[in-house]
Amino acid sequence: MRNGLTTGTCAALAAKAAALYLLEGIPPLSVEVALPDGERISYPVGQFRHGKTWTSAAVMKDAGDDPDVTDKAILVVRVSMNNRHEISFFAGEGVGTVTRPGLAIPPGEPAINPVPRRQIAAALKEVSDCGFDVTISVPGGKELAAKTFNPRLGIDGGISILGTNGRVRPFSSPALKAALKCALDVAVAGQCRDLVLVPGHMGNRAARKHFCCSDEQIIDVSNEWGFVLDEMQALKLNRLLLLGHPGKLAKLPCGHFQTHSSQSPSPLPFLIGLAQELTGRAPEIELNTVEEFFMQWLAADQRQIVADALAEKIRDRVSQEFNISAEIAVALIDLKGDLLGQTDKCATWLHGTGSF
Repeated sequence: MRNGLTTGTCAALAAKAAALYLLEGIPPLSVEVALPDGERISYPVGQFRHGKTWTSAAVMKDAGDDPDVTDKAILVVRVSMNNRHEISFFAGEGVGTVTRPGLAIPPGEPAINPVPRRQIAAALKEVSDCGFDVTISVPGGKELAAKTFNPRLGIDGGISILGTNGRVRPFSSPALKAALKCALDVAVAGQCRDLVLVPGHMGNRAARKHFCCSDEQIIDVSNEWGFVLDEMQALKLNRLLLLGHPGKLAKLPCGHFQTHSSQSPSPLPFLIGLAQELTGRAPEIELNTVEEFFMQWLAADQRQIVADALAEKIRDRVSQEFNISAEIAVALIDLKGDLLGQTDKCATWLHGTGSF
């Protein structure tokens, strides 16, 4: 599959092109920059503009075959010379600003990570040893950021300029894990000792509907339950709530902590066995989904019995596999976001209100 370029590499390309235009007066058609590992790449640039003391250039990000929300985004970098002999960074339209501690960049700074900053500085030094003020903009970046972890991490106003090796590798699990590690770091830095783990947006909304918790407490783990729970072993927590649809969470008591369908089997056989044990019923029809198992096959009075038992088994397996210093609770929801079942410790999380 085809690799792409990080936003950090795109910003370095645009910064160098703008600096060349500023100092030489001729806009280049393409520029060459070094990636963090030393490899050099050449890439087309365009959309040059200038004022009395500044110039700007733009690069369209190509994420390759990775389903990156910033694919085809335009990164515009404006540069001007300063007399400080240093590189200073500023957030333009669509680039976020860090507002909370715990990230690699301190609060108040533009969300341009350390490796991209070094990449951009190195690219500019290939043009001149003079100091530069660098403003990075991403038109539409604020809307793109709503699809990322940034709002949860306390990065306001737009996307982050990211990248550790300069390239985007398709379907990058390491990228997701890095974002999850950032989310945990932000929670710890904010003295958060009660955390909620959910698979995604549906669980996020259900957590706020049914339980008393804030946005800062909720971590969207996607399918990386094993990674996040392993990271939590080093944290000092008071309470931990796991909430989600049993289509994902029922995989945990089976020992599958990476819950993507390509990496773990369906939990339906386990659930059918559990239901038979608790209710004495065997399915008369072929079941295709976990939602169908709960909402169509189980009788209304049996759903909570099975769901409560499942929640207990999830908690027991997590407690066995991970040494987490927290009171662990589990809540299960259906696809409408309504509660199916929960462990007794969920009572300490009650009093949530709102619409799903």
